[in-house]
Amino acid sequence: MRIITGNFKGRNLFMVPGATTRPTSAFNREMIFSVHQDYQGARVLDLFAGTGSLGLEALSRGAAWVDFVEFSSNAISVLLKNIKLLGCADQCHVFRKRAEVFLTDPRERYDIIFLDPPYDKSLLNPILKTIFAHDLLLIGGIVIAEHSPKEPVAEELSSFVYKDKCTKTSSFSFLSRAENESTAR
Repeated sequence: MRIITGNFKGRNLFMVPGATTRPTSAFNREMIFSVHQDYQGARVLDLFAGTGSLGLEALSRGAAWVDFVEFSSNAISVLLKNIKLLGCADQCHVFRKRAEVFLTDPRERYDIIFLDPPYDKSLLNPILKTIFAHDLLLIGGIVIAEHSPKEPVAEELSSFVYKDKCTKTSSFSFLSRAENESTAR
């Protein structure tokens, strides 16, 4: 797995051994970053960060800061190695917490939130609801959610969805808070 473009272009990242983590493929990352291209100066939250490939790609493309949230010790070990490899420790922080717990005590608001929960564990919609209920997205900010096609975005959140993309094995939902809204309905 390598960084696609930007300051760290072409750098290979370490991967979590085994099948406990499902990394976002290069094809899927390319699709995500072609839909939303402006990361300059952004404050980013990478939930279920795994190896950190999404947040690190955002840093490579000019994001100012990334908060990584991951619970797996193995994934955190690899994530920390990737941060060290790229020399970007002064632009990020790693939280060893479950995403659900991290979101109940929000410290910041974000321009971009990457959300890539384990598939078919019924985590997508509760996490999305928490993000909008706690007003974690800055005005004009977006949530980019990678999820199982079997677990679509809930109907009550559909008004936040502005774009959907699908591959054979993954769905991608791009959600944004309207500029005149402050919380979910």
